[in-house]
Amino acid sequence: MRRNTEPSDHKRTPPLGIVTPTAKQPSGLPTKAKIKGKPEGPYETADRNFAVGVSSHELARFIDFVEQYEQETEQALSIKTGYSETRLLATLMRNHLNGKLTTSSSLISSSGLTYGTALRGINSLIERDLIVKRPRTATGKSFSLHPTAKQLEEWQEWFRRVKSLLGSTLSIDQGQHSGGTDYYFGSSYASGSVLAPPAIMDSKLAISRDLRVLVHADPTFMAMHVLKKQLENQFGVGIKSRALSIDRLRDEILTNAALPKSRYDIIACDLPWFGELAAAGHLLPVDNMISQSNLDVSDFHPQALACARYSGQQYGLPVQTTPELLVYRRDVFEANGISPPHTITETLNAARKIHSPFSGDMAGIAWNAARGTPLGHSFLFVMAAFGQPVLNLKKTDFGFDGENVEGENFRPMFNTVQARSTAEYFLELLQYSPRGILNMSWYERARCFADGKAAIAYCATLLAPLFELNDQSPAYGNVDYLPHPTGLKGRTIAPLGGYALAIPSNIAPERIDPVWNAVASLTSAQTVKLYIENGSLVSPRFSVCQDPEVKKISPLIGVVDEMARFGVLQMWPRPPVPEITDIIAIVGEEMHDMLQGMKSVDQALTNSQNRADKLMRSHGHY
Repeated sequence: MRRNTEPSDHKRTPPLGIVTPTAKQPSGLPTKAKIKGKPEGPYETADRNFAVGVSSHELARFIDFVEQYEQETEQALSIKTGYSETRLLATLMRNHLNGKLTTSSSLISSSGLTYGTALRGINSLIERDLIVKRPRTATGKSFSLHPTAKQLEEWQEWFRRVKSLLGSTLSIDQGQHSGGTDYYFGSSYASGSVLAPPAIMDSKLAISRDLRVLVHADPTFMAMHVLKKQLENQFGVGIKSRALSIDRLRDEILTNAALPKSRYDIIACDLPWFGELAAAGHLLPVDNMISQSNLDVSDFHPQALACARYSGQQYGLPVQTTPELLVYRRDVFEANGISPPHTITETLNAARKIHSPFSGDMAGIAWNAARGTPLGHSFLFVMAAFGQPVLNLKKTDFGFDGENVEGENFRPMFNTVQARSTAEYFLELLQYSPRGILNMSWYERARCFADGKAAIAYCATLLAPLFELNDQSPAYGNVDYLPHPTGLKGRTIAPLGGYALAIPSNIAPERIDPVWNAVASLTSAQTVKLYIENGSLVSPRFSVCQDPEVKKISPLIGVVDEMARFGVLQMWPRPPVPEITDIIAIVGEEMHDMLQGMKSVDQALTNSQNRADKLMRSHGHY
């Protein structure tokens, strides 16, 4: 695992309220979301380093080129050819990238060499630490062959050298995305650190049957499904994955926890669930496993790591960091002469000016307003942007302490001025929202924005591929990102969400160690990069966000990484206490009644306070 190489970045002073750079403000957090064309502003420097990266897709194409080049050379030139390891290595690398198993016999067959020559070549490559033999059976008589980490790194370096050499030799204008100036006489001057594809484990996971995984149905875990063959090849065992919606996922985790023996080896937990699940004893603590495996956790976004802790113990490793941001259509704002909205007032003014549901069929703003959990999340996040956490948390220099909650810190705070301001804000937002807003939740609001039906949206970055990677969306290439607009006493924050991988406490004891190895691998920087190359746009790791190839996929990844470095990402708006899920549901029900006109602001807030207070008292918190 790579250690973050810029620890000083965590101590930089965060920008005060303004995150989007402008012509007069080139510094701060980059927000341009262009996929095509030349990036602007702070991305210009990073863009010059894009070519140093080698994605798995590029590497696969390069392998094809190497093989074809060798064949054309042999056919076109009257030169004497001899023993070559190129085809052996190319076949092995291609199979690794495609998740295809390689055996000695299959590699010999595809090499074009005689049996004896190919076998000697394979043995030589094994001795030179370029190929690893991994037992396929308990007897150890059957082996599979895989490239080592050393070979993966060598092929990446070869790719960069050949690309640069071809560009200069053939006078190809490679442009700003080239590597022509990054490599000169064997030296790389690129500042980015490129993550190689993950290498296979030296030995297969020591578990019987398949690795059983329970996940959320979102782009990151869908990418994991796409990579199923590669991951199975990496682990040496089959993977059986089940993906569920968020509410069904939590229900299944609780149902599984009541069984004598877990149905799953690994479960994906929404970050605010860790307090509830850990307090109930449903998850295994992993601190000892982290220390024994020498896993360096400093590369994870610290707030994401903190969300998977409870009572000072770590219960999972983050696999995605997905804050909720304010997204807006840059082209629509420019056409209407509107500046980026950094405050609640500016957001309302922008939504009011744009809203035209009948003439232009574009609403001002989309947000989570569906009853219960969706609206409850909206309330907690916006109240935090007004400067008030949902509980009476202790103040810190960076906001509030969402980890160490005890006694009076558990007291709900729905009887505050900030809670009332939040309720009144929601009532006003209704006037500038799409039709059907009271049934709109996470996917629907992102879909509404992606389809051009809203100019602004509160949106989790998890669903940004709907418009960030979809060139059919009217929003494609026209999106900018901001933290939550602030209220009068609020500060710049982006409420943190996402998932971490955990191990159920009722797992069979003999599976714990190998399953931990799988968790560490599935959350490694190299594997997270694979998720992003296959449709995800979220990462919990600094090193992945700094990878030049990752930066090239979408500027959004860099935006979130900068927010993490500046301390804008925060977990305290939704602290992982055991009762947080119930509190979210309570306020989501009461606020929905208010938005429907069934209750006044005072009634909804009083009910929220009393119901949440009763819940906390029943659990003996104060």
